[in-house]
Amino acid sequence: MNKRSQKIICTNLSNGKRHDFRLFKESGIKIAENIKVLTDTGYIGLQKIHKNTFMPKKKSKKKPLSFDDKKNNRELSSQRVLNEHVIGKIKKFKIFSDKYRNSRKRFGLRFNLIAGIYNNEL
Repeated sequence: MNKRSQKIICTNLSNGKRHDFRLFKESGIKIAENIKVLTDTGYIGLQKIHKNTFMPKKKSKKKPLSFDDKKNNRELSSQRVLNEHVIGKIKKFKIFSDKYRNSRKRFGLRFNLIAGIYNNEL
């Protein structure tokens, strides 16, 4: 998603359950180094590939988050909330929030059409 225009610029789909970062790696998408990437913890490992990546820190049982880490996590989540709003608007089309029961062959086409409808409404 483009943060300025809030338009969906790239989509990728897979069959079944697949980890976010694995799907990203298999897509072959390259991100320019000057682009700032804000992700959730589903993309652990992206920082090794792309240096300009920001994601929240996770706490562990033995090491809780410091005040500064919590503050940084809140700041990142306030920037990422636009992405989550777009995902929520896409899920208004029940095709994405419920189990997909139609032929898998046309799912990608339908997803891209709905993304186009969303972009057009902006």
